[in-house]
Amino acid sequence: MAKATSKTTPKAQPVSYKDAGVNIDEADKAVAAIRKMARATFTKGVLTEIGSFGGCFELPKMKQPVLVSSVDGVGTKLKIAFATGRHDTIGEDLVNHCVNDIAVQGASPLFFLDYLATGKVEAGVTAQIVSGMARGCRANGCALIGGETAEMPGMYHDGEYDIAGTVVGVAEKSAVLNGSKVQTGDVLLALPSTGLHTNGYSLARKLLFDIAGLKLDSTLSDTGTILADELLKVHKSYLQAITALLKAKSLSAAAHITGGGITDNLPRVLPKGLAATVDTKSWHVPYLFQLLRAIGDVPEADWRRTFNLGVGMILVVPQTKSAAAMRTLAKAGEQPWILGEVINQRRARPRIEYR
Repeated sequence: MAKATSKTTPKAQPVSYKDAGVNIDEADKAVAAIRKMARATFTKGVLTEIGSFGGCFELPKMKQPVLVSSVDGVGTKLKIAFATGRHDTIGEDLVNHCVNDIAVQGASPLFFLDYLATGKVEAGVTAQIVSGMARGCRANGCALIGGETAEMPGMYHDGEYDIAGTVVGVAEKSAVLNGSKVQTGDVLLALPSTGLHTNGYSLARKLLFDIAGLKLDSTLSDTGTILADELLKVHKSYLQAITALLKAKSLSAAAHITGGGITDNLPRVLPKGLAATVDTKSWHVPYLFQLLRAIGDVPEADWRRTFNLGVGMILVVPQTKSAAAMRTLAKAGEQPWILGEVINQRRARPRIEYR
């Protein structure tokens, strides 16, 4: 039997957390900037300061409050932010996307939490990202009450990061929108998007950069705008418009048009046995979406399931209230149009008919 041999213990060397790639001092600078911006979003329901182990929020007085939550990210739109060095709108995209997702269920946002992960914390970049979150929170009337900044060397390429956010809102139980109020003959009102919002960027980047060979500073011939500016347009919040219709008791359902386009998102708010017709001639698809399809000869069905095509939100309203709803939306600063209507069908599963 072989004799066990002892191994020589390596000579100890002083190694700090910073040597391993984590800079606590830089993280502290980032937190200091975050604290000031987050505090500016606080509403009367906030009970804790930034830096607590958990954020506390007091619910408003309601008869039967129902909490409505959503979590999301902004996908590969981040690649555009990395390439341009512009990080001040990404956080606003994140907040607005999440707020829209609970607004379509009749909820008002209460507070927001974020998660930022990176290989190396850069206080300046973090401050830009959070400035967008704070701006979005203030505009939507919700508080940025906490979050997490994780520095993980080796997990991300230099200069890259990922962000995700969670919003929590509240609605009266009797006012929650779940599609049950939708009926045959209801009118579909559309609200315009500001661009790609936060969906379809993987396909868009492949088409624009890999196939067409365009650059971020390329000028789009039809619009005269810079491509980077088009791709970084902020994902719009529709909270004000939805709230106005809820107050007027004119809203049966609403669909946030994100990944999956109208094809996959509108059926989510239609009851079984109903379908919807969409008049494709009722609006002009913005140039960027037309360009994307032309570059790759993208099949129409795939095109409609990948991009919003200029439709950011669809509101389902009773036919008798559609004219009043249009006026309400116009007063809220929107430019709505009639997109289609709800119809009966023999199939149980809701679907969309493009006409």
